[in-house]
Amino acid sequence: MKTDSDSPALDPLAVERDPYAALRERDFRLFLSGNFLWVLGFKMQAVAVGYEIFRRTEWPLALGLIGLVQILPVLALALIAGHVADRFDRRNIILASLACTAVASLGLAIVSLRGSEVWAIYLLVMITGVARGFSQPARASFLPQIVSRDRFPNAITWSTGAFQLAFVLGPALGGLTIAAFAKLAERGGAADISDAGPAAVYLAYALLAAVFFGMLLSIRSRPVTPSTEGLSAKSLAAGAKFVWSQKVMLGALSLDLFAVLLGGAAALLPIFASDKMLDVGPIGLGWMEAAPALGAVAMTVLMAHRAPMERAGGAMLWSVAGFGVATIVFGLSTSFTLSLAMLFFAGALDTISVVIRHTLVQLLTPDAMRGRVSAINGMFIGASNELGAFESGVVADLASRVRGDVAFGAMFSVVSGGIGTVVVVALLSILAPSLRRYGRLVQREADAQKSPANSQAGSS
Repeated sequence: MKTDSDSPALDPLAVERDPYAALRERDFRLFLSGNFLWVLGFKMQAVAVGYEIFRRTEWPLALGLIGLVQILPVLALALIAGHVADRFDRRNIILASLACTAVASLGLAIVSLRGSEVWAIYLLVMITGVARGFSQPARASFLPQIVSRDRFPNAITWSTGAFQLAFVLGPALGGLTIAAFAKLAERGGAADISDAGPAAVYLAYALLAAVFFGMLLSIRSRPVTPSTEGLSAKSLAAGAKFVWSQKVMLGALSLDLFAVLLGGAAALLPIFASDKMLDVGPIGLGWMEAAPALGAVAMTVLMAHRAPMERAGGAMLWSVAGFGVATIVFGLSTSFTLSLAMLFFAGALDTISVVIRHTLVQLLTPDAMRGRVSAINGMFIGASNELGAFESGVVADLASRVRGDVAFGAMFSVVSGGIGTVVVVALLSILAPSLRRYGRLVQREADAQKSPANSQAGSS
């Protein structure tokens, strides 16, 4: 079915300079809005899960385990999920994932209200991780089916911005919801109401997933020729082989993997917000969770209105180095204002590398392999985020045992991780010269077909 992106009168230069090019496409707006609502609910739920588990256990490693149980199914299923995304209708895969997510969230609400064992929360979070494992490559490879190639970099920028805006509002709404139920309990003298805050958040996530489900049904995607390869070791490994052959892509993914794996502080924010450190409560926790995304939204608007990057590789390296420095300062800060500022700058700088990486992955990959390559990309993202959360929890727990101080453990974990991020950037700037020298991020269709990277893509 023809969309407004199919117009033959479209001027490529005008599209490239139009900061709202992708937003002019109906189907992209629907997908962007629905995905925003889904991520909004996901971040609301993340705050509720972290708050509830830490309130029950007061154990730093318990926070790290949240990330571990989410990433294990993603890593275990990544290659199969990528193969499925290349063989079957990507929209149907996303729909099934949404249904699974909604059911798991309803289960979390029941577990929370009944005060069940903590292991039940971990189990349902793991089920959500299974849904994410299949959804991630399908969603990433579905986007090029609804956005024309010349508008795709702009679509990535706005997708990142909407994703991060959900990261701004989700944690804040999650924290406010929990605090509101606690306030109602305090005023009404009904202590049981305070325990209903996390359950209300879980129910909200299920509802938002259902809304995205409905919006997705009305999207008219461009048909693609699915992969004809059967399920085999060769087919499953094709995505990894392709990524290995694309040195720029490999360098970008490696930078994100090791930098965020070491430099992530998100899993430990409940400790920083507690009375053991900054003492800002659930509302403060919500804003700390939201601050990186607020910085990301600001950077998205700036990037959308600026000309395409001429030295994307160098920009990526410098932005990740700045992310590491901001993480170090956050870990050392004893001021809530300074902590929020550093989280804001960390999110803004991280957005630069995210936009570059996602654009490279999709533009350099042939359509029939996008699911498998997106799955590899998802493995790198998941390993850096969720395994990074587990790593932060482990380091914090070990350091706190040495000093007998949970606050010291959290501070040591974040600061040492930020230092590690800066070291990784320095090493990759030497070991990945193709990434360091990578120039213009945006290529028109004709130029892209002539590039060595896409010549390899076409022959893979």
